[in-house]
Amino acid sequence: MSRCNIFIESAINGGRRCAACKHLKKRCTEDCAWAPYFPHSQPYRFSCAHKIFGASNVERMLKKLPAHLRAQAADSIVSEAYWRVQDPVYGATAIITYLQQQIQKAHNEILQAQAQIAIYKAQEELLNQLARPNIDEARYASEDSSLLLPDMTNLPPDFFFLNGS
Repeated sequence: MSRCNIFIESAINGGRRCAACKHLKKRCTEDCAWAPYFPHSQPYRFSCAHKIFGASNVERMLKKLPAHLRAQAADSIVSEAYWRVQDPVYGATAIITYLQQQIQKAHNEILQAQAQIAIYKAQEELLNQLARPNIDEARYASEDSSLLLPDMTNLPPDFFFLNGS
């Protein structure tokens, strides 16, 4: 390797090849399409993407996109590849389905709790209505003399004694 090549390689990625070039056993150049998205410190990112999509397909997909969208696309490719390696049949769909089921379960629990709260509030309101005297019934009782206590002034004097003396 000449001095010129050593200087160029040390200027790129701090002298290290990106994860893609290292995996493919290539020299990392200044215009490497993979270097910004597959840094040398994260080799698993490229290995998953390469295993599922292939290096040339990943490179082609990234080059077709505008520069400002490439980082997000690389993250999506890596994420899909990671889940596809974890679960070859369903990939990311398996975790998405699982999370949707968890959300639905939590939603059902919230609905059950709200229904129980509504029942308890209705019971409490009913008990409060039973405990409070009805104003109309109280007025009726005060106007009706038959509901009042009897007049006890005309009772015989020995009425209140138990032994009769």
